[in-house]
Amino acid sequence: MSMLINTLGRYFAGRFLISALGVFASIFVLLVLVDYIEMVRRTSSLASVSAVMVAETSLFRVPQLLEKLTPFCVLIGAMTCYLALSRRLELVVARAAGVSAWQFVSPALASALLLGIFATTVYNPVSADLRERSKQLEAILFGSAPGGGLQEASGFWINQINTEGQAIINAARSEQQGQRLTGLTVFRFDPNNQFQERIEAREATLENGFWLFKTVQRYSLDSPPVNQDSVRLATSLTPAQVRNSFSTPETVSFWQLPTYIRSSESSGFASAGYRLQYHKLVAQPFLLIAMVMLAAAVSLRFFRFGGVQKMVLSGVGAGFLLYVLSKVTEDLSKAELMHPIAAAWLPVCVGGLTGFLALLYQEDG
Repeated sequence: MSMLINTLGRYFAGRFLISALGVFASIFVLLVLVDYIEMVRRTSSLASVSAVMVAETSLFRVPQLLEKLTPFCVLIGAMTCYLALSRRLELVVARAAGVSAWQFVSPALASALLLGIFATTVYNPVSADLRERSKQLEAILFGSAPGGGLQEASGFWINQINTEGQAIINAARSEQQGQRLTGLTVFRFDPNNQFQERIEAREATLENGFWLFKTVQRYSLDSPPVNQDSVRLATSLTPAQVRNSFSTPETVSFWQLPTYIRSSESSGFASAGYRLQYHKLVAQPFLLIAMVMLAAAVSLRFFRFGGVQKMVLSGVGAGFLLYVLSKVTEDLSKAELMHPIAAAWLPVCVGGLTGFLALLYQEDG
């Protein structure tokens, strides 16, 4: 009997992995195509842009977008797996052999746990690195002129005040967590708050005590525009301060998040966003387990009993409600109205308990 259960367990685990990875690959291809079409539209007026570079940019952007959809890939994959097993009467045969529903689900739960660990420890760092590389390619695509591409996005804003006056910096794109900016416009004011000049630059890097702008055009009220290769603008901003203005927690690798949290706290900045992202990644394997529980609760019903369509719709609806709950708790945590640990683990507990109780009611009364 144990040999039978082990063989069936490996079979069910393999079917689940094939379904989940198939859904993941299908959504990946769809997102790449949609993003590629959008990038082609945005670069249609740039004669020097190659189709290969546009495709590479889209390919590097998509993994981070798809990371947010991983729980739904697992949910849909698990539902597809169990519905296919039920349609082919394999679940009926397994039940006749004395295998319970909990033994059906256990291999998928173990597989989801391993997928979650892989997604947190390997996929997340890779997607963050690819996102940085996509930003570099975007800078090449849209940064061919001072301020190039700036009109297409509100970008990132930062305000600095020192002995030279005030400078308001707007950047279309940010790389290296804000230490390299492209597509810049800078408004400078003197110590008396009188407008001094406007600076447009192709790129800027944060050096020790100053911003270094390259390929610059300077505009003032009483003189014609001036072109310069480089301009230095004094600043008292540190890399930690710039990071909090230009970076988002989602672009930071899982392995780097503890360092960012300590850096933000030592600099006196709010670290709730980074803490939330860290705990969400830690909880991700258990969130995938909760998705499998929800999928099993709505997918183990035999087709001859009918009502399968309603069960599937209820599973999709439960996944959507769980997503809404996660967004609400995320917003509350970023507003410091909820502890990051509670915000990260509440959707996991709600989804897991809901699926467990529904499956327990169906199978054991």
